Amino acid sequence: MTSIDLDKVLDKAWADKSLPEILAAPVSALKGVSDRDGELLQEAFGVKTVSDLAGLKYVRWAQALATLDTSAQ
Repeated sequence: MTSIDLDKVLDKAWADKSLPEILAAPVSALKGVSDRDGELLQEAFGVKTVSDLAGLKYVRWAQALATLDTSAQ
């Protein structure tokens, strides 16, 4: 099972929200992602929400490659 410290990954305004609310939130709900970053992600990849970002095939591919690299060590 995976766990995550929400205070470390979410903007303070989103830290007390439910998981469904967070997944439906704009990507700017993630700590360090600005509204402009969100606009650029939408323009480039059609990403509007945290869930969209998580499901983006390029993100999944990058995660798989990183996992392969970690398991090779």
